[in-house]
Amino acid sequence: MTNDPPLNDNAALTTYIETRYHQTHRAQLPDLAALALKVERVHGDRPDAPVGLGALLQRLIGTLEVHMKKEELILFPAIRRGGGPGIENPIAVMRADHDDHQTEVVEIRRLTHDLTLPEGACRSWTALYDGLGEFLRDLDTHIRLENDVLFPRFAPAA
Repeated sequence: MTNDPPLNDNAALTTYIETRYHQTHRAQLPDLAALALKVERVHGDRPDAPVGLGALLQRLIGTLEVHMKKEELILFPAIRRGGGPGIENPIAVMRADHDDHQTEVVEIRRLTHDLTLPEGACRSWTALYDGLGEFLRDLDTHIRLENDVLFPRFAPAA
């Protein structure tokens, strides 16, 4: 069995995105938000503490969940049916959401000093930044797979 996305089959690719990325984000973010809140609670008085990260991750859980549900309930079923007139509208919404997610990524990187751990960081802080690194890599790959591979296939002919 391969972990490579099925790039040549739109229906299989949407299923891959749901199972590989949507399920993973849903599993990752609550734990990361809880860890961030713990690090803020214990180390919030330090100037290098990621104060505000927990709240940002909690908001991201909500915005990402709404985004993924729109894909799962509206866009991906339309893609599995072969697209059709008007599909460019939900795709445009998804692309705008992706831009919003990138803004949130920039803020995560700012708050964490680009995931740079302070000297002597505790296990929780280390686990938080390791987990954030994995999440950010997954989110970037997820967005690129949709924006650069899947969505262009349904762009209206110029």
